[in-house]
Amino acid sequence: MSGLYSTLSSSVKALSAHSRAIETTGKNLANVNNPSYARQRVQYGDRGTIVTAFGAQSTGLEALAIQQLRDSLLDKQVMREIALKSSFEAEQRALSRAQAGLGQTIDRTALATASGSNSSTGGLAAALDDYFNAFQSFASRPTDAGERQALFQKAGILTDRFQQTDARLSQVQSDIDIEIGNDVSDVNRLLTTIADLNAQIGRVEVANPGAAIDLRDQRQARLEDLAAKVPIEVRDATAGQIQVVLRDASNSDVVLVDRATVTGPVIFTGTGLTAGAPATAVEIASGSIRGGLNARDGAVQTLRDNLNQLARQFVISVNAAYNPSATVGEDFFNPVGLTAGTINIAAGVTATNIRAGVGAAGDNSIALAVAGVANRRFTIAGGDVIDGTLSQFYSRSVSNLGQALASVDSRVEDQSNIANLIKGQRDAISGVSLDEEMADLVRFQRAFQASSRVFSIVDELLDGVVNRLGVR
Repeated sequence: MSGLYSTLSSSVKALSAHSRAIETTGKNLANVNNPSYARQRVQYGDRGTIVTAFGAQSTGLEALAIQQLRDSLLDKQVMREIALKSSFEAEQRALSRAQAGLGQTIDRTALATASGSNSSTGGLAAALDDYFNAFQSFASRPTDAGERQALFQKAGILTDRFQQTDARLSQVQSDIDIEIGNDVSDVNRLLTTIADLNAQIGRVEVANPGAAIDLRDQRQARLEDLAAKVPIEVRDATAGQIQVVLRDASNSDVVLVDRATVTGPVIFTGTGLTAGAPATAVEIASGSIRGGLNARDGAVQTLRDNLNQLARQFVISVNAAYNPSATVGEDFFNPVGLTAGTINIAAGVTATNIRAGVGAAGDNSIALAVAGVANRRFTIAGGDVIDGTLSQFYSRSVSNLGQALASVDSRVEDQSNIANLIKGQRDAISGVSLDEEMADLVRFQRAFQASSRVFSIVDELLDGVVNRLGVR
């Protein structure tokens, strides 16, 4: 009797264990398309042994725990690669907008040629050519009123192009600041969410370590979202909780989240981030915020600086050619508008009073001198603002932006491949495989059916012993 009862009890435990395994497999299958989910497995075992007349015997099969299949090292590596990828992607987006802000296309085949080649078409480059061509045409017909009107119009278009291009690039930088501000808001929201998940995990795992599986999945997903913004590091704490940290300039930890507490908000200072308590400047080597700052303070600012140098050299040179005697009030361009954003035609210049020369009505010496500025080679060593011709300098400036964009495009592609490779390695451990789960489902089903059969046989034997033994 005791043997049959023991076998019946063991069968019940086995049915419960296999049922739990089937439930877990079903949960895995339900989350096959959930990228934040790590597959789970039932850990089989027994609670111990007891001494019987037949010797020590197991207390029966049980589902001891649900195990989450994760590799913490791969999780950390995935976060590092996500941070790098997000940095390059943010820089790529910003540089693409800067390129669009130029109002012209960049010939990618010319990026590989000499730095002085004309690698851009349209936009400011075309306006410069049109302006000097208009002065050349004016020199051919210095008394033609139509040529004067066309020249004045081309000059207005050129100043507008300078100003609009600078305004667009300035707006790109302002947009980057807005995006960084939004990213910082997301960072603070994610830190609060992670701290809340830490608190929940701590309550669940204080007496049962590793039990808060679904909460750990949610936390890892939020950590990866956070890593896309800033290059965080994770430290293990107590009861399944973690610390989230950044590094300062001396490579010391700046704690953002300590278990269930956000130590202090992350703040954007305009040039970088401060975090923790007390607020400490942190180093951000990757993440979307780093990518935005790289573009804003790097290629975009360099292009704006180059445009200012071009405008300064252009205004000084044209005014010197148009007003060789340096008479006050006779410059073609406003002599104080020496930046791309402030360049403008002088107040006294109109379509009717543009000078072609200083002598008789047919004199074109001034017009030829201004037209000749287009081919003049400037040198910084000689006291000029730029090296090369105006067109060459602008072409190099645009080419530099194109090369920066081409370089970051390549880095995005390479980093995407690396990130996908690391995620693939993690998915091999944590990802749900339909084939494997279906095979497990059949295996657990057969085990459940076998335990059910044992239970039925023992039940029949007990029925015979209790109800029919001794009946004639």
